[in-house]
Amino acid sequence: MSEQENESIIKGRNAVLEALRSETTVDKLFVIENNHDGPINTIIREAKKQDVIINFVDKERLNQLSPGGHHQGVVAIIAAYKYAEISDMLALAKEKGEDPFLILLDSIEDPHNLGAIIRTANLAGAHGVIIPKRRSATLNATVARTSAGAISYTPVAKVTNLGKTIEDLKKEGLWFVCADMKGESMYQLNLTGPIGLVIGNEGEGVGRLIKEKCDYLATIPMKGNIDSLNASVATGVLAYEIVRQRLS
Repeated sequence: MSEQENESIIKGRNAVLEALRSETTVDKLFVIENNHDGPINTIIREAKKQDVIINFVDKERLNQLSPGGHHQGVVAIIAAYKYAEISDMLALAKEKGEDPFLILLDSIEDPHNLGAIIRTANLAGAHGVIIPKRRSATLNATVARTSAGAISYTPVAKVTNLGKTIEDLKKEGLWFVCADMKGESMYQLNLTGPIGLVIGNEGEGVGRLIKEKCDYLATIPMKGNIDSLNASVATGVLAYEIVRQRLS
């Protein structure tokens, strides 16, 4: 499936600028490189105000993103759903009378994985999913479809710095467990109380700087001939161990 089919696209200078100045959630901006006139510079300034990721690309790349052309040197990628705030997630937990349970994703770039994780988060009773602005799939149509409707019920927040977010949430009383092949068996850990579950991609896992901010490393016991699980499957296994411990 092509990128155009997965994303909601806005093209053209007036349309993109209007989107940036409205309540539309712009995930990424693609701007033609080395040809910035007044209107393009205005768009770039507006995008920077909102901390939108800006990619400077050649005309061929813009043509790929904009079937039929007529992009006028700029294309915006629009989120299919509005992002939540982390404060909304904490408020949801409080409203339910539950300890906060959040799932934080480091470098999950496959939209199918992100959608499946949102679905699992909903079924496991997590109060929200947190993704970084860079090196992450965004809330596009593929994510929405794969989540099987869960995206409408489970808040997803997008943050600039995942490490700082962990530090801030620790001040709110959360502690963090990171999925890691060299960790302690999840069955040996106390996974009750206010918790953040940190998941990385199946290739590189959770980044070192993020891992160092976590309180515990948890591994899933495996008996097979391969040594890793798909990220969404690993999330499901660990999330339901958290559920089991909360219910016991």
